[in-house]
Amino acid sequence: MKNQKQSSIGLNSRRGFMSKLVATAGAAGLGVPALAGIGNEAAFQPATGTLAGAEEWFKNVKGSHRVVYDATEPHEGLPIVWPWAFMLSNNQTGTPDEDLTAMVVLRHNAIPFAMKDGLWKKYKFGEMFKVTDNSSQAPSQRNLYYEPKEGDFPLPGIDGIKTQQNRGAMYCVCDLALSVYSGFAAQAMGLKAEDVKEEWVDGILPGIQIVPSGVWALGRAQKKDCAYIYAGG
Repeated sequence: MKNQKQSSIGLNSRRGFMSKLVATAGAAGLGVPALAGIGNEAAFQPATGTLAGAEEWFKNVKGSHRVVYDATEPHEGLPIVWPWAFMLSNNQTGTPDEDLTAMVVLRHNAIPFAMKDGLWKKYKFGEMFKVTDNSSQAPSQRNLYYEPKEGDFPLPGIDGIKTQQNRGAMYCVCDLALSVYSGFAAQAMGLKAEDVKEEWVDGILPGIQIVPSGVWALGRAQKKDCAYIYAGG
């Protein structure tokens, strides 16, 4: 019964997301611990040191060619394909990785790409965020794009997140979205929101920076002269 409820909690509903987000922002604006309004539990639990760590992380922006990809939806892996394509095409025209910044801001329904396989299986991220595993044609139980297998991307030879990071690509994930969606998941599964949020934060993949919000990161990136690109089709 819980699994059925979990798959039908409407995580793709912008109205549901925004109502929780507004409640969160309103409480935060009062200078008190923010509540996302999910049941009676505190669902907004920002990761300790997120703001300071994120500001420091932005010092890694470099090079004469800089872009930031706004990833709001899974889009069949395109938020990971485009930074690879950016680096590839710049390499082909004479610019090395060391002179590039390709940043991806994972927010809204793209946040599961920041998390480890164990969380995908436990919380059924494939169902929650509508991500299909091409090998099974079923909702994915793993992060397809961190260390992709053959067939995960539409074309062979595309670097996954880990390889891109090794080349200098920067990935971050929205803390507001982590708070709201972990609260939805906790409510559906009868768990404490703060416990689920903590587990999701602990399950962030190596090198992926938690930022206060995705829109905060996009603003910072543009101040660093990163050209904005929507990471859709």
